[in-house]
Amino acid sequence: MEQFKRSGRPKENNEFIFGIRAVIEAIKAGRDIESIYLQRSLNGELIVELKSHLRNLDVPVHNVPVEKLNRMTQKNHQGVIAVISSITFQKIEDIIPAIYEKGETPLILILDGITDVRNMGAIARTAACTGVHAIVVPIKNTAQINADAIKTSAGALFTIPVCRHPNLHKTALFLQECGLQIVACTEKTSDLIYAPDYTVPTAIVMGAEDEGISNDIMRMANHLAKIPMFGEIGSLNVSVSTGVILYEAIRQRSSVQS
Repeated sequence: MEQFKRSGRPKENNEFIFGIRAVIEAIKAGRDIESIYLQRSLNGELIVELKSHLRNLDVPVHNVPVEKLNRMTQKNHQGVIAVISSITFQKIEDIIPAIYEKGETPLILILDGITDVRNMGAIARTAACTGVHAIVVPIKNTAQINADAIKTSAGALFTIPVCRHPNLHKTALFLQECGLQIVACTEKTSDLIYAPDYTVPTAIVMGAEDEGISNDIMRMANHLAKIPMFGEIGSLNVSVSTGVILYEAIRQRSSVQS
């Protein structure tokens, strides 16, 4: 998977760009933006231009009161702050063909609603250690990939591709069209994680600890699989659960190769 590693010097911290024109120029220059904070009820020609750029940009936009922006910076933000991402987001549509071209069997991880940055970092670290080709996250309702996430990942977020998409359901359908099975890790089934065949092209979906995987993805998944649990505690931390199911996938793939 060396061809998917990022080039250039990694950015260790998120940085702000503020001011309407500065944010517009950052977008036009192709800077990777984590999120944009926009003051409510702003108007004017530059705001119209900014919003036209945002319509073609897969970036979460937060409409917030000016007090929020003032807490983020004391400089003249003009009602707009962009948070520059610490990583370069990639597109799963570019990654899947490259995996097949290398003769490898895709193993993709979809994170549906994981909002804790340390869980994100821990999951990325495990994913990198288990040979996951890419992590897919939604644009909204997902953890920021900031300094805490990167530190927890032990730098893995600089090496494993992260793909951000506006609609995980459509992304999962795309993966199915590319020959991948969708395995949803959930307690809402009697089938254990050992049942699916992970030696075939696979995308594993992990959901938020409170709400789990969204219903539309659950309905279209090829397999539902749960981790066997014993004792009085009924659930695992999502990063631990991810490790459990990924290592089952690696166990199966390793036994085939040996």
